[in-house]
Amino acid sequence: MGATGLLDLLARYLHLAGVLVWVGHNWANVVTRPFYRRVLPDDPPEAIREVLLAASRREHGVFRYASLAVLASGLLMLWIRDEIVGALTLSGPAFWIGLGVWTGAAMVLNLWFVLWPHQKKTLGFVPAPVEERLRCTRITFVSSRVNSVLSLATLFFMVMGAHGG
Repeated sequence: MGATGLLDLLARYLHLAGVLVWVGHNWANVVTRPFYRRVLPDDPPEAIREVLLAASRREHGVFRYASLAVLASGLLMLWIRDEIVGALTLSGPAFWIGLGVWTGAAMVLNLWFVLWPHQKKTLGFVPAPVEERLRCTRITFVSSRVNSVLSLATLFFMVMGAHGG
């Protein structure tokens, strides 16, 4: 196996691991919180507050950065295979995988620029008045559900692209 083959293999494993973390976390959220409730998370007891906040920041960080790893490794695989132009322009045999790329990119943008800024307030990572935090709970809920639905479409498009759409 040459250097390009090894790079493709590493990108494929990074892509798969990132999808499992990112989409798995998203769907675990759907299962544990199937309905919207206008409540804030309980403030942890003062004695363990910093430990719990650090763990929560780490969990959300792994989740967010997994999304970037998925997008970057997917683009890298397409570039290695000389399919990136066809995918990004939705042309030729790369049409289906291109739809997956664009849907996945929409999910990444939603996560980083809609969900995360509001989630930081909801979780208390960024100071905000209670009413603002409560308003943000609805935005994070809807944004998370949008990504859950888009993840189904993205996975469908990726499978179609890889297995003969």
